[in-house]
Amino acid sequence: MTMRWHAASALVAAWSPAAMFTLTWRISRWRGGAAPGSSAVPPSAGLKPVYDGDIVTVTAVEVAEGLDIRVESHGEICATGRASLPDYAQPKPEHFAEPPLPPSDRPPASETTLAAGTLLGIRPLPITRELVEQCIADLRETETLYLKEGLVHPVIIGRTGNWALNHNVVLGPWMHVGSKLQHYAAARIGDELSVRARVTANYEHKGHRFVDADVLVLANRATPIARIAHTAIWLPRQLAAA
Repeated sequence: MTMRWHAASALVAAWSPAAMFTLTWRISRWRGGAAPGSSAVPPSAGLKPVYDGDIVTVTAVEVAEGLDIRVESHGEICATGRASLPDYAQPKPEHFAEPPLPPSDRPPASETTLAAGTLLGIRPLPITRELVEQCIADLRETETLYLKEGLVHPVIIGRTGNWALNHNVVLGPWMHVGSKLQHYAAARIGDELSVRARVTANYEHKGHRFVDADVLVLANRATPIARIAHTAIWLPRQLAAA
């Protein structure tokens, strides 16, 4: 299966289109939203990034473990990934502490404001039909299932990991490096999404400053929708050395 995809965020890291396509394909195959227990594994690191406005070709090949995914742009491999469904019932996610409300005056991203153990939330997001329509238009999505069945596009769920960071701190140039998503239930138009997240690590690697966050996505502040292991570069080495 091959699909062309439009990168429509401000800066899309190399893995992102793979994760988008993985979950989109699963929705059309296991109807009713991203299948409970479905997961998308972050692709190989160190490949080429995909930037705003790029066109990518996403290829999914079914294997015994699920789907193996390749993302190519400008004739180069940008990402690889895998999606799968477990053979067993998923346990309920552990309890996450209630985070404080995002500050009205956000501090700059730093080792202190994104220190390990910091709790992060987002401004609650009402899921309207107009929001889903805009997401689908931005992505040039051709699957009709979302609006037909009132489902939240999985890209919106994936982006909550980004919002957990930028609703709480001011980010300069940054890059979303990778995410591993575990889905528990479908989110629908009319729901309100929120997150309970905590920073698990803030570290330097090859001159970049990275942050890892463990993110639980909730519908209506009660129903677990997904859990995301989220990684971003909050300070690229080019700026760290300046």
